[in-house]
Amino acid sequence: MAFQPIVDIRKREVFAFEALVRGINGEGAASVLTQVDPINRYAFDQQCRVKAIELAASLLKRDDTTKLSINFMPNAVYEPRACIRLTLATAERVGFPLDRIIFEFTENEHLNTEHVLKILETYRQIGFKTAIDDFGAGHAGLGLLTRFQPDLVKLDMDLIRGIDTDRVKRVVVEHTLQMLKDLDITPLCEGVETDEELSVLRDLGVALVQGYRIAKPSFEAAITPHEYRNGA
Repeated sequence: MAFQPIVDIRKREVFAFEALVRGINGEGAASVLTQVDPINRYAFDQQCRVKAIELAASLLKRDDTTKLSINFMPNAVYEPRACIRLTLATAERVGFPLDRIIFEFTENEHLNTEHVLKILETYRQIGFKTAIDDFGAGHAGLGLLTRFQPDLVKLDMDLIRGIDTDRVKRVVVEHTLQMLKDLDITPLCEGVETDEELSVLRDLGVALVQGYRIAKPSFEAAITPHEYRNGA
């Protein structure tokens, strides 16, 4: 796993670290995910959760409030409560609090909405935070939001890239942020790469951001960017 920080630019501190899959020698996610198929998807999803929690427990302070964000594959979850047992056992074994875990899923594949809703509702009942990743670029989108409001929504990087020079993107993001505020959902803007993009997001009232402008993923390390250490 590699860990990329998600920072709160208002409080100037790390809000969470997202666990990103890597090969044992640091190979990128794409090369790993090409080896995932319907036969090994469940085992892969389970192993990713366990590894992320184990590493986070060793890298983050016990008395910290920094969260861990884990990507999961809805199609790898055949029954939410049965499939979560290993995750719960791992968190208990290493002493990582459940309320510091965020489960996020991407909309980049066609999903059974009823199945996704059952997973998200179960995770919330257990005490996990939930998030929709790549919002604005996938299949579920607004339809899912009408039936379930996650704790976080991550705006897709294509909406953020070049927002400082693209009026249309700025309008779309501004209205999306207002919608999320009305629904009491925390927005998170990913893919922030420049000072100019960051400045626009700050002007729009965004608190949580992620991207290379903040920090690149670090292999098996949770590194806090210097400017966000101790709320500096």
